[in-house]
Amino acid sequence: MSATASSAEYQFGPTEQPTFPGGPYSPAHHPRRKIAYVAVALLVGLTASLGNALVTVNLQNIAGSLGVTVAEASWLSAMYVAFNASGNLLLIRARIEFGIPRVTFTLLVIYATTTLIQLASPSFTTALIVRAASGIAATGLTTMTVYYMLQLFGPKTRPLALLLAISITQFSVPLARLFPVTLLVVGQWQGLHLFELGLTLAVGAAFWAMPLPPSICGKAFERLDFLTVGLVIPGMILLCGAIGAGRYVWWTDTRWVGVALIFAAILLATAFVIEHLRPRPLLEIDWLGSRDLVIFAWIALLVRFSLAEQTYGTTGLLTAGGLNNDQLHILFGFVMLAQILGVATAVLTLSPTRIPWQIMSAAIIIGIGALLDSNSSNLTRPEQLYLSQALLGFGTCLFIGPALLFGFIRVLQLGPNYLISFLVLFSTSQNVGGLLGSSLLGTYQVIRTKAHAAALSEHLLASDPQVVARLSQQGTNGLYAALQREAGILAFNDVFRIVALLAFATAFFILTKILTTRILQRRGAMQ
Repeated sequence: MSATASSAEYQFGPTEQPTFPGGPYSPAHHPRRKIAYVAVALLVGLTASLGNALVTVNLQNIAGSLGVTVAEASWLSAMYVAFNASGNLLLIRARIEFGIPRVTFTLLVIYATTTLIQLASPSFTTALIVRAASGIAATGLTTMTVYYMLQLFGPKTRPLALLLAISITQFSVPLARLFPVTLLVVGQWQGLHLFELGLTLAVGAAFWAMPLPPSICGKAFERLDFLTVGLVIPGMILLCGAIGAGRYVWWTDTRWVGVALIFAAILLATAFVIEHLRPRPLLEIDWLGSRDLVIFAWIALLVRFSLAEQTYGTTGLLTAGGLNNDQLHILFGFVMLAQILGVATAVLTLSPTRIPWQIMSAAIIIGIGALLDSNSSNLTRPEQLYLSQALLGFGTCLFIGPALLFGFIRVLQLGPNYLISFLVLFSTSQNVGGLLGSSLLGTYQVIRTKAHAAALSEHLLASDPQVVARLSQQGTNGLYAALQREAGILAFNDVFRIVALLAFATAFFILTKILTTRILQRRGAMQ
């Protein structure tokens, strides 16, 4: 391997070397330059996920403007998640061969171009293309956030860069809820695409104004890489599309959902077999199938699943009560503040031995927040949810950074060949886990709504004076709507309870692992 020509002007020391091939050097910088790098990291980190967050929180309204059903519009989020989760397969090889700044800038150009096409000729098809471009660009932007943040820290404190960088991307959902809807609905939601384009151009300008130090590049691609990627991407699209739309078209009522899941399983299984048989694979299948990694993936998936309580459960409850985004600004302002406190707590308490305790604490905090929400009623308003949602926001950022660091430390011990495998595992557990969480919680909520509606209707007797009075005031349709609304709220409470149970069970499992590990270590020391 050889460094780029520009690196010949300065001889980088041993502590300034890139962490992985394709990444930039990390020399000492002037304090003012460090501040500029942090500012760019904040901009890039938010841009990585804010566009998709704006689409997700306004999905029903966007569906109307595009003239499609909510089930069809769910493909917008599915395309983002599919390309974001699988993007690392190809992009890490590209970063090694061409350098991360060049690769990410190319992705930005593609993202901006597709957004311009959507602005010039808006349609559902072009909107899907924009979301796909956004998803794969977000993979590069998240990595760039890490590398810009790395310029702030010395060798001993570099793990903090990873923690802070991944935490920045978590601010996108509450920030999206703070956006006034009137700024986005201009020209049938073209305001949203204008905002995305503006962010993309701003990031491109920031890259040009504050470039990273040079990278080490070398040959990385192999022919079979493209076969694996060609199988994984359509497999992920089918998987995410089925997961996203399943609860809207209902799993057992729509044939294509089952067909999509079957073909997704075939494509992904074929890719895994190819990787398992390759001498230099993209994915280290044996390592991914190891007991520790499987446990890590399940814990990361379950915690992300639990966090869907905030993105689906609470907002769904308030939306059912007739509230819209503009009435939730203060609530999500508290969530964002709690997330900042969560990041600060994670930074102040960070150490390799404390990471399992941090993740366990995050799960407990998430469980408490969900449990507080489980007594909601039709009179519940944002003011009653400030504490519970702040706990969920705090738990999010107490979990995400330490969880990523836990796996990253293991990758550093094994070598760069395992980086792609770990990033794909973590990205899939978080992105697909979030999509799956919202979908399964939504499915459970529908099932429980029907059960509660049936139970409530049994008490509506024609001989009951109160029922007669309600019928005279509302009519049959009005009474039925009120019954469905009450059943829906009771179902959301059931959702919150199941989330709390999952979070507490995850925390208990982590505690068991911690205690078991300590016992085994003590026995080993005594022998």
